Amino acid sequence: MRRIRIDRPGSHRVLRLEEAPDPVPREDELLLRVHACGVNFADTLIRRGLYASARKLHGYPITPGFEVAGEVVALGAKVQGYKPGDRVVALTLFGGYSSHLCLPSDRVFPLPEGLSFAQAAAIPTVFLTAWYLVHELLHPRAGDRWLVHSAAGGVGSALCQLGRLAGCHVVGVVGAAHKREHALAMGAEVVIDRRREAWMKAARDHAPEGYQAVFDANGYTTLRQSFDLLAPGGRLVVYGFHEMLPRSGGFGFLRLIWGWLRTPRFSPLALTESNRSLLAANLSFLEHRAPLLRQGMQWVLDGFSRGLLRPLPVELYPLAEVESAHRRLESGQTIGKIVLIP
Repeated sequence: MRRIRIDRPGSHRVLRLEEAPDPVPREDELLLRVHACGVNFADTLIRRGLYASARKLHGYPITPGFEVAGEVVALGAKVQGYKPGDRVVALTLFGGYSSHLCLPSDRVFPLPEGLSFAQAAAIPTVFLTAWYLVHELLHPRAGDRWLVHSAAGGVGSALCQLGRLAGCHVVGVVGAAHKREHALAMGAEVVIDRRREAWMKAARDHAPEGYQAVFDANGYTTLRQSFDLLAPGGRLVVYGFHEMLPRSGGFGFLRLIWGWLRTPRFSPLALTESNRSLLAANLSFLEHRAPLLRQGMQWVLDGFSRGLLRPLPVELYPLAEVESAHRRLESGQTIGKIVLIP
């Protein structure tokens, strides 16, 4: 097998391609030949040593990657319902940047018809995150108004689609003009380009009475404004802090400290008085709720099977060019997802 290994946190240079023996499945596992691996912003944090679950749940050396698609090669003695050659998509919780992978059967799902391996590998992390935020934390109602930051990114694209399905009015915010059409195609009714206009004024103009939900993964640069845009009873939903990190791919400790110091603090008393609240999630710390996440993945994949959800556009990179893939993701110019091909 071939895989990417990070021996210790660092720059892009720590992403090392190595050869290793093919793994052998345990009795409750499947051995997959991986055809595509999804790349997520969290993987760049793992590389830098800044992703808490990588430190606490795994440690270094580590192979990043939370999602793959491929075919079944071999089965453990207790695995039922699959056979060699089956096309599948899977959640990995690290280890995804590999050509072969053993996974417990409860993390593996049949690949919906009509999806390529690359399209399927771009689904699990972002759509499951969106599903959890929307249907486990938020509980939307038709007619709700949402503001979705990074609406052309992976999770942002999924949120726009889930908002459309729930009958919500979605206003998307993007950071470049070339992302506007994609956000509209994903389900946003209006798109604000924050590089060209005052995004907060535009957001307020589109919802003078406020938003029932604002989804924000930027961090300190927008959190306070996002909270101020909430209607009474509204929820600020946080799932990342992307803008605390430098675009260059290094550690940027000064930027991290500056971002941490500028991150707003929300008083429980003020939240109570304003009837507004804060929700947050990180799926990598929810392994203890594996049955719930499996239910969410089945909901998502059923949506693709029924044509209710649309696959994201993907940019493909060979596994050996993982450095370029990370640099591209960190550029902030991507639409949809980046996928590695082993």
